[in-house]
Amino acid sequence: MAAYMIAEVDVQDPEAYEAYRKAVPATIAQYGGRYLARGGRTEVLEGDHVPKRMVILEFPSFEQARDWWASEEYREPKLIRQRTATTDLILLDGLA
Repeated sequence: MAAYMIAEVDVQDPEAYEAYRKAVPATIAQYGGRYLARGGRTEVLEGDHVPKRMVILEFPSFEQARDWWASEEYREPKLIRQRTATTDLILLDGLA
């Protein structure tokens, strides 16, 4: 069953964050993941939430998504993201 990772990223250092943006796609692909949305336009239709940069990833399974997040391949890019941005990151199962 597919799993989805939803990230809301508030980038504080855009110049340094660029290294993350360049490094991370290959690590995602190694774990079967793919981008469904990556920092595109947003519009609030209900509620008062003001989203920052939104990213949605799809992985073949919850386990593969978790494995990617904890992987050695993602370790360095993750540290870059954590130094340059504040992130809310959610992982959820898709529908069977």
